[in-house]
Amino acid sequence: MNRILSLLVLAFFLGSTSANAQTYDPIKGCVIDANGECLPNAILSAMPFLRIIPDARGGAMGDVGIATSADPNAMHYNASKLAFVEKDMSFSATYTPWLRNLGLTDVYMTYLSGFKKVDDLQSLGFSLRFFSLGEINFTNFNGDPSGTGKPRELEFAFAYSRKMSENFSMGLTAKYIYSNLASGQQVGGVAITSANAFAADISFSYRKKGNLTAYGSEWLFGGSLSNLGSKVSYTQSEFRDFLPANLGLGAGLVLNFDEYNSMGFYFDMNKLLIPSPISSTIFDEDGNIIVNPDYDPNMNGIPDYKEQSMFSAVVGSFGDAQGGISEEFRELNYSLGIEYWYDKQFAVRAGYYYEHPQKGDRQFITVGAGLKYNVFALDISYLVPTNNRRNPLDNTLRFTIQFDFEALQGDIE
Repeated sequence: MNRILSLLVLAFFLGSTSANAQTYDPIKGCVIDANGECLPNAILSAMPFLRIIPDARGGAMGDVGIATSADPNAMHYNASKLAFVEKDMSFSATYTPWLRNLGLTDVYMTYLSGFKKVDDLQSLGFSLRFFSLGEINFTNFNGDPSGTGKPRELEFAFAYSRKMSENFSMGLTAKYIYSNLASGQQVGGVAITSANAFAADISFSYRKKGNLTAYGSEWLFGGSLSNLGSKVSYTQSEFRDFLPANLGLGAGLVLNFDEYNSMGFYFDMNKLLIPSPISSTIFDEDGNIIVNPDYDPNMNGIPDYKEQSMFSAVVGSFGDAQGGISEEFRELNYSLGIEYWYDKQFAVRAGYYYEHPQKGDRQFITVGAGLKYNVFALDISYLVPTNNRRNPLDNTLRFTIQFDFEALQGDIE
């Protein structure tokens, strides 16, 4: 299994600089292979671990979290929600086993997050994400050993959120990101180094009480621009990859049926704000395959869509797909989640996540549960793919523990 991971790391570096040899077919609206079959054309970025859902609550509801009630894990989804927290201080820890279906036991992600309420208008938040890829036995292209390594990635984030009105809040998050996948190794004679980056999130939340039931209801809306930051490189070359900048929009509705029973319905939509891949060749009007003039106009060996600045990539990502508006819609990912609470102590959750087959093809159902008792809260989640694609979280339980300092202080007093 270590050799599998080694090959994946090497493929990342080769894939980041190699030309796209497939051809775009405007009639089928997709990239095709030599047999005329549509191929996946997913958007790729550096440091994709930044988009992994870190907590069991969101993981049990199809990865929703932009417009759910606030908890410490809002740091990942939408930090502006922290302005609405009622507790004074809370911390959360999540452990996510990774690739357990392949028999790996040393690949995992941990996520620590927390918040401190400053006053009725302001809150501060922090998070620390650590992704371990275990120990890898590296080999060269001939299969000869070339050393061992322990690839790892890290994100540290600090957020400030503030109520701008009774129902509206905004948040700003600053991040430092570190990625060491194969430092000291070489690919094609190019030395591999670690990568560092700085990024920011900008988020907002809106909440409005309603009376859809006799015991009240609440509408929730939110949005987040995340991972807006510097491009990164794992080598000394000038070529740099994009961070997984993302636009997320969410909506939710909470219905209180009586003093014991309530249910929340949530919907998230996400889009990566980085350039869509384009093919090096296309069909002309006569059906002949020709070089795509938009692929590398300056003939420097690097596709032009990869040479854009972060700002131009974000702005252009809404209309740069070869397939036009139809392909742009394929780049949207959708999450649906349901959460039932009994007496605000026991929760049952379910959800569904959908990504277009040509843009990654992640499709899965999730389930989970939660339990709150004074100081502690425990959440678990489980994922079941709905297509033939294997998922790193197949047959895996994810756990989150939350610790409420305000409740502890009350018990002591």
